[in-house]
This record gives sequence, C-alpha cells and structure tokens, in this order.
Amino acid sequence: MYSRLVKTGIWVSFGLGLSLLILGSPSVASVRAQQPTGSVPTVTGTVSGPFITVNLDQDFVNVRSGPSEYFYPKIGILLRGQSAPALGRSPDGSWIQVYYPGVPGDVGWIYAPNVSLVSGGFLTILEAPPTPTSLATPTIDPTLQAAFITPQLPTRLPTFTPAAAVAAPVFSDETVDASRVPLGLLIFSLGFIGVFVAVISFLRGR
Repeated sequence: MYSRLVKTGIWVSFGLGLSLLILGSPSVASVRAQQPTGSVPTVTGTVSGPFITVNLDQDFVNVRSGPSEYFYPKIGILLRGQSAPALGRSPDGSWIQVYYPGVPGDVGWIYAPNVSLVSGGFLTILEAPPTPTSLATPTIDPTLQAAFITPQLPTRLPTFTPAAAVAAPVFSDETVDASRVPLGLLIFSLGFIGVFVAVISFLRGR
C-alpha cells in the first residue's frame, strides 16, 4: 500500500509539473507573430569620379543650359555645399558641365569660379550647345502703343514777309555854274558886312 501511495504522488507531481509547463510557455502563434525590432539601414550613394562642390561663400549657384550667362537661360540651382558629377568643361575653362537630372539631356553648366572641382581624372573639353531661339517674336499692339503717345497738335508756321528792297543812293556828278555865287561866300560876306557896320556904329557912339 505504501508503494501505491508513492506511485500516486509521483504521478500527481508529474501532472502538476506538466500543467505548469504548458500554461507558462508562450504559444506558437504568438511566437510566429512577433516581428524583429531595430532600425532599417539606409544606403546612401557617394559621387564617384570628378565632381564639383558649391563653395561655402555662395548661397547658391545657377545652373544654365549652356556656358554663358547672357545667351543661355537658367534651368536650376545648386545650394551651398551641394555636389554634382562633373562631365566636362568649356574650351576656355570658365564653365563646367555637370550631371543635373530633370532637365533636357540631364546636363547643365555652372560657372567654374563659384565651385570647387575635385577631379578624379581629366575633364573633356566640350563645345557649347546651340543657343536657344525664342519661340515667338514680341510684337507691340499699335492701338496699345498709340494710347501712350501724346498727340502733337499741328501748329501754323509763321509766314515770312520779305523786307522791302533797300534803295541804294546814286551819286551823280553835277557841274558847277561859274556865274553863280557860292552860298558859303555869300554868307561869309554878309557876316563880314554886319561886323563892319557894328564896329562903325560903336566908334561913332563914342
């Protein structure tokens, strides 16, 4: 009978232990539903080969469709410290062609003094692309232009009346008649006679 009690106790202990083991262990479904935790690494590419970096003293630089500030339009910008692959340079070396996705041909030109070139090789000399032509020629609406022109009222010009012709004096040689007494001599004679009469009268009065 003692051995029967021992066997019963062993089976009871075994049953309790098995029950605790089953109840305390995590279920298979919960283990399968568990997801791994942690950050997913991101892959960042680095520019290989020759590339340019915008100088730190520039807030941004313009990217143009060709190597000229006057003949080619601006197609984008690169910010301070931003890099781009370098594809070539202009014949005079003042402009650098870079890879610039999102524009026609995926290339643009940057003024070389505004960037620093890290060259991993020789940059090819590239010719400038054709200059763009304007799609439409601007015209001025004549009616709109006339609205800003101040009308000039015609004024009557003064009439010119020619001055009367100046008559030039004509001197003619006159012959002096010898029988005529000159007027000057007559006046002088009369004056002399008057003085003579006055002197006689003065003397007689004394």
